[in-house]
Amino acid sequence: MSLRSFNLLIFLLFTVSCNFSDNSNNAQAMQTVPFVDIERFMGDWYVIANIPTFIEKRATNAIESYRQNSKGQIETTFTFFQDNPSGREKVYKPTGFIYNTETNAEWRMQFIWPFKAPFLIIDLDDDYSYTVIGVPNRKYVWIMSREPILSDDTFLDITQKLAVIGYDISKIQKIVQEWE
Repeated sequence: MSLRSFNLLIFLLFTVSCNFSDNSNNAQAMQTVPFVDIERFMGDWYVIANIPTFIEKRATNAIESYRQNSKGQIETTFTFFQDNPSGREKVYKPTGFIYNTETNAEWRMQFIWPFKAPFLIIDLDDDYSYTVIGVPNRKYVWIMSREPILSDDTFLDITQKLAVIGYDISKIQKIVQEWE
């Protein structure tokens, strides 16, 4: 990789990282869930829908996997197939850091050092069957489930809650989940 390409990559990643933060003093703070049992939260989550970042556009069969390491960091693997379930596989491995250890619901995700983006667990079913991850500026959101499907009623309930807290739900895109 040339120095120019590397600098462009750093600039793009910095720009995306900054886009996760809330630079507005007028925005109402986003509430996280009261508590997350980290051991129960670890494992695989199917991405059912999102407001995608630039790397997630045209993603199918997206799965986010979490494993807590001995340092307390969250080793994350985000895998998807580009354009269709038999498309080119993409894998990203950011590291998560639990930022609020009282609730475990506020993390920082680091895709490239030294930038860390806020990652807020804003909804979590009591049985940990689905979760919703948001960012303070409400530009991105991820609706995830332990199974590759989520009932229409549950999806509607989640999107209605997102609308109430200021998300533009017209930007939410369902992710194709087709598994054999």
